[in-house]
Amino acid sequence: MTTQELAVSPDRILAEATRIAELLVDVQTQVNARIDAALAELLPGVQRELGLADVPPVDLGDLVNARITGLSVVVTPAAVASVVPLSGASVATTRAARRAVTGVLAGADDRLAVIAGPCSIHDPAAALEYAEFLARMRERHGADLEILMRTYTEKPRTEVDWKGFAYDPFLDGSSRISVGLVATRMLMCRITGLGVPVAAEPLNALTPQYVNGLVTYNGVGARNVTDQTARERVSGFSSVIGFKNSPEGSIDAAIQAVVAARAPHEFLGVDAHGVSAQLSTTGNDSGHVILRGDKAGPNYSAAHIAATRQKLAARGLPEVVVVDASHGNSQKDHRRQIEVVRDLAGQIAGGERAIRGVMVESNLVEGRQDLDQRHPERLVYGCSVTDACVDLATTEVMLAKLAEAVRARRGTA
Repeated sequence: MTTQELAVSPDRILAEATRIAELLVDVQTQVNARIDAALAELLPGVQRELGLADVPPVDLGDLVNARITGLSVVVTPAAVASVVPLSGASVATTRAARRAVTGVLAGADDRLAVIAGPCSIHDPAAALEYAEFLARMRERHGADLEILMRTYTEKPRTEVDWKGFAYDPFLDGSSRISVGLVATRMLMCRITGLGVPVAAEPLNALTPQYVNGLVTYNGVGARNVTDQTARERVSGFSSVIGFKNSPEGSIDAAIQAVVAARAPHEFLGVDAHGVSAQLSTTGNDSGHVILRGDKAGPNYSAAHIAATRQKLAARGLPEVVVVDASHGNSQKDHRRQIEVVRDLAGQIAGGERAIRGVMVESNLVEGRQDLDQRHPERLVYGCSVTDACVDLATTEVMLAKLAEAVRARRGTA
C-alpha cells in the first residue's frame, strides 16, 4: 500500500477524496483557462486561412444548451492517477487475477471464477470490511475458486433513482462527481491492495479511465448489452469482459455483443486528459455470455446451459458461460440465490464444464433498505441500498458448495 492509503482510515476516505478533488478541480480550472487562451490566439489564423474571418456571428441562445442548467469543471483521469497512484500490491493483484480469470474462461485453469459482493457500493468503510472477508475466503478456497469482489460504483436505473457512489458519493443528491471518481479510485486501490481483485460495471464512456489498471472483470449489464457504443468501448478494455442477456431474456443479444466486442473498432472517445480522441482497438477475445434470467424466470438450468452452448457453438464461439445467481435467476428474491448456487454446484460436480463463473450479490447484512437522501446518516451499516443481498454466513456456505463442486468436477475428468 502507498503511504496515503495507510494514512487514511476507511471512514475518512470521502473527506480525503474531497480534499483531493478540490485541489485537482482548481488545477483543471487553470488548465482550461490556458486552453481557452491558446485557442483564442490560434483559431483566428485558421479562420482567416479558410476565409471565415468576416462571417458574422449568429444568436444560438435558444438552440444550444437549452436544457443545460450547469456546467462544472471535473477532475481528469490523468490528474487523479497522478495523486492516487497504484501500489505494487494493487498492480500485482490485478495482473495475477486477470491472468487467472482468463485462464479459467479458456479452460487452462480448472477452477471457477466467483464474483461476489454488494449490489452497489455506497459506504467505503463497509466495502473494505467486506473486502477483508473476501480476502479470507480467497485464502480458504484459492485452490478451487478465483474470487473477485463486486465493486460497482455506477448503477443503471430503469427510471430515476440514485445513480451510484461515483455520481453521488454523499448519498444526498449533491452529485459531487469529482469526489465520487476520486473516492472510487481510492477504494479500489485499497481493496486490490488487500489482495482482492475487483469487478465493475461501467455505464459511462469516461468512468473506466479513472480506475485504469484496477479492474479485473467488467460486466456489461442487461440494459446496455445492445448498445453498440458499449460494445465498441469494451473491445479495447484490458480487463476481462462479460455480457448479460437482455432484460427480456435474449441470449442472442449477448452473443451478438460478444461477436462485436471481439472485433477491432475505430470510434470517438477521450484520452486520459479528457480530450476527444479517435480510439483504435484490437478487439477483446475474453468476451463471454452471462446468464442472469429475465422477468419470465430463470435461465440457469442444465437445459438452459445446453441451449446456450448450442447457440455459442453455432457462432463459432467458445462454449463458456458465467451465471448470475441474482436478478432474474433468483426472481429478485435474494434468498433464492442459494438455490441457484446449489443447482449450479450440482451441474458442475456432474462434469458440466461450460460453467466457468458464478456471480452472487452479497453484503455484510442481509436484505436491502431504502435510501432517504435527506437523512443518509440513518442507513443501517453494511446493508444494500439497491438490490437485496445475502449475508456473510450464507455467502460462506455458497462459496464452500461451489469449491466442493469444483473438486468433484476434477474427479470426472
